[in-house]
Amino acid sequence: MDLSRLLHPRTIAVVGATDRDGSYAGETLLNLKRLGYAGTVWGVNPGREDAHGIPCFRALRDLPSAPDAVVVAIPAAGVPAAVAEAGEIGCGGAVVYGAGFGEVATGAGLERQLADAAARHELPVCGPNGNGIVALHERAALWGDALLPLEAGRVALVSQSGNVAVNALATRRGLRLHTVVSCGNAVGLDPAEWILALAEEDEVGSIAVYLEADGDGERLCEALARCAERGVGVAVLKVGASAAGAVAAAAHTGAVAGDQRVFRALVEEAGAAWAADVHELLELAKVLAVPGARPARTGGLAVLTCSGGDSALAADECERMGLALPALDPATAQRLRELLPDAATVGNPLDYTALIWGEVDRLRDIVIAAGSDPGIDQVLVLYDQPAGIEGAPGESWSAVREGILAGAAASRAPVALASTLPELLDDAAAVRFAAAGVPPVAGLRTGLECVAALRQPPGDAARLRAIGAAAASRPAAAPRDGWLAEHEAKQLLRAARLPVVEGRLVADEEDAVAALGELGGPVALKLSAPSLRHKSDAGALALDLREEAELRAAHRRLGELDFDDGRILVERMAAAGAELLVSARMEGVVANLVIAAGGLWTELLADAAVVPLPASPERIEQAIRSLRTAPLLTGGRGRQPLDVAAAARLAAAAGALLVEAQLELIELNPVFVHEQGVTVVDALALRGST
Repeated sequence: MDLSRLLHPRTIAVVGATDRDGSYAGETLLNLKRLGYAGTVWGVNPGREDAHGIPCFRALRDLPSAPDAVVVAIPAAGVPAAVAEAGEIGCGGAVVYGAGFGEVATGAGLERQLADAAARHELPVCGPNGNGIVALHERAALWGDALLPLEAGRVALVSQSGNVAVNALATRRGLRLHTVVSCGNAVGLDPAEWILALAEEDEVGSIAVYLEADGDGERLCEALARCAERGVGVAVLKVGASAAGAVAAAAHTGAVAGDQRVFRALVEEAGAAWAADVHELLELAKVLAVPGARPARTGGLAVLTCSGGDSALAADECERMGLALPALDPATAQRLRELLPDAATVGNPLDYTALIWGEVDRLRDIVIAAGSDPGIDQVLVLYDQPAGIEGAPGESWSAVREGILAGAAASRAPVALASTLPELLDDAAAVRFAAAGVPPVAGLRTGLECVAALRQPPGDAARLRAIGAAAASRPAAAPRDGWLAEHEAKQLLRAARLPVVEGRLVADEEDAVAALGELGGPVALKLSAPSLRHKSDAGALALDLREEAELRAAHRRLGELDFDDGRILVERMAAAGAELLVSARMEGVVANLVIAAGGLWTELLADAAVVPLPASPERIEQAIRSLRTAPLLTGGRGRQPLDVAAAARLAAAAGALLVEAQLELIELNPVFVHEQGVTVVDALALRGST
């Protein structure tokens, strides 16, 4: 959908225009004046001739021309008709502030009416239940909350929370925003469409995204792919961590990979940054917008500080996060000894001490020396600037700042800066650092999170679009009777040439005895039924059967269980191996593969890797090796290494089968991983509706 007229409006109409204090319509008119909007503004209110000096018309159709943007600031009941009128006369889009729509039970019907009106005229709507749009580069505020004049920058924000957007506009941490979109309920316009439109803006360097719902996976993949192509950084804060839906919860997968983990897996696959809170979201976006801030990723990080305490804190945080702090090269260490006072010890992190505080040239040369080390590709300098310091102390602080800037300008490795506490990052100084290509971060721990984000490789646009295509192919919601019996699921797997344990259905007790002779002992006896998912809980299996008598007894016991749709399956006992759960599923924002410790350990350990589908065996093997339990597979503590590559090939094939067969879920648990090869022991599958 074309959002250009909303993002670059030349004419704006405010429906419900008034000069009543505290009204969203009146505040919108004042905000346009405060920002110095240069376009044409009209009011729409049949009861007024003007509002805040803006001429008013009785209706949208009475305006001199169709406005690019319409702000609808009237009670919810009148909104669908106003949006329909905007569409009829050819407006470019509408912003709806009002609440009382789908976020409350009584407003569901009203939201459907609004969505129908927008769809009928292909009119983009921002809202309802949002704060609107602030396009600072256009000095345009389609915004009903209080707003001060702000300097435009390179960071865009798309938020389903109005308050997050309001607070972002009020921050003073060197953050300069390009466009803020508070899309609220996002009726008829997925948040991903705002991300895609903002990615096309030449002045946008990064996009911060605050989401409360998954949205459309295919559209999100396209938006992330476009960001990757254009070099636009993305930071995401997704709230509402939830257990997976009832479909996946009926298998083991739902216990180890909720929707949130799937969403995060997609974000990380896209090379985007995952934020833990709003503070981190804004800092990440600010850093990702600075040109030239990303390191080559051929070395490690050097941390420079004037404090031994900060040095120790940084070292601990780096170890927790897995950030490498390489020992400095002997030549670098010698150069630093020449620059440092006798009280300093050369190391990484480097405490250059406060004894040289304010010495511009020495600080410059220390930064240059650290950035020139062959094992270092990124430098983080810790620097605090308390507010209100003047006179000689203020000059000293200024000198430190100049030394860092001069060193960063001459450093081979890119330099970032972080305050130790968030409030010690001065706004004006932060803007100057960013303009010089030195990303400034509020807070030590957040600074290291931002450094780590800069080290992530960019997303692969082609892969993201393939993930989007798989998401688009998902079947409709799974029917209640969509579960396959185990033997049916295994027939699908065998047809796809997956390595399934050998076995067959038996007609009766005598046939079971015949199967024992064909397969050779030991064997397992299982009840196979569409309604039976957890056989061990139901007592619906018997293991390690070798003799005819025990086989007959087990067959009679299973036959007495209350499963009308049950049939008995005899299978050869698989050779022992490390157990994995391999599950391909459509549950979540995109199709995904979940790999975890298998068998009885699945839910206890909750140690899972999630990979968006489709995925190559190489990508999956990387995920398997990231598990905490990976040493059980790779030869930890003197164990024999197992065939991880075969497990990855199996998982890739299961993912491909999920998409090709239009299934909702395939769960293989356990899969035995051997020194050579793998064996699927148990399998579940769930059809989607077609």
